[in-house]
Amino acid sequence: MKSTEKPVVLDVRHLRTEFGPQDRPLVAVDDVSFQVGQGEILGLVGESGSGKSITLRSILGIIRPRGRVAGEILWNGRDLVPLDEARLRRIRGREIAMIFQEPMSSLNPLLTVGLQIQENLVAHTNLDAKARKARAIELLDLVGIPGARNRLDDFPHEFSGGMRQRVMIAIALASNPKLLLADEPTTALDVTIQDQILRLIQSLSRDLGMAVILVTHDMGVVAETCDRVAVMYGGRLCEVGTTTDVIADARHPYSLGLLRSIPRDVAPRTPLYSIPGAPPALNALPGGCAFSARCPVAGRECPDIRPALEAIGSSRLVACHHLEDAQAHFGPREAAQ
Repeated sequence: MKSTEKPVVLDVRHLRTEFGPQDRPLVAVDDVSFQVGQGEILGLVGESGSGKSITLRSILGIIRPRGRVAGEILWNGRDLVPLDEARLRRIRGREIAMIFQEPMSSLNPLLTVGLQIQENLVAHTNLDAKARKARAIELLDLVGIPGARNRLDDFPHEFSGGMRQRVMIAIALASNPKLLLADEPTTALDVTIQDQILRLIQSLSRDLGMAVILVTHDMGVVAETCDRVAVMYGGRLCEVGTTTDVIADARHPYSLGLLRSIPRDVAPRTPLYSIPGAPPALNALPGGCAFSARCPVAGRECPDIRPALEAIGSSRLVACHHLEDAQAHFGPREAAQ
């Protein structure tokens, strides 16, 4: 089933990423398949340790040499998995760019932001020094940094958290990529700055026709930003669909639990809901459903038999043995949040 109506630019098929010895590997991403269309924003959502960031790094091939990637990652029809480092470097930054989670640790504290933007331009364009400087000013202005021309010679510590994240976006956009991988770009930012960054990513995707994969653990962010959502747990996808469908009518128990965790119409001093337990360690994943140990409707077969990611309707994929039980347990109010 084709999961997007827009022209597909990225087609990930049966992605598997593992670490450690080959005879006893730790599987961080297990048989993950999804598509991203041109100009589309796909939300990849789940708790910490679900495999979201490793999925992004696997696409770019930056988990090597410690990690091993299998499956297919078709970028405009070309498989990235077998490419060597030299050929991958011609794609990274130029065609596919990434915003990392922590701008203060991702930016070099010893180099000015102007120089760090121009490093990308040196690597991926034929612009001369004057044109690179003009492009750097243009990028800082594009991402909403006031007085862009006067900020080129500033260092990262001279910017606020939100402004540093904007610098990271400017670096990622330097070579006009067609796909942007955003790894929790609003982590540790206050809600006002978070809204500004998300709106900026939306407008860039719309105006530049750029596809985006947005990693987050926040269903509220997904609801406001993404066209489609893929819910991930234990290195596996458990539900994929349009944002409207998943938010209004989630089916998987994990998706329902994430939505119920969002505070909404809660009386004062009422305990907030949280999914009990914690995600499993990579060396303790069950052979069946990864969520079975925390699932309120798990049956005897769930820890041993892995549910297939099956189509429900025309635009939804869900992997669960007990969909009806999940709906009944959480009830229509939580499912509609």
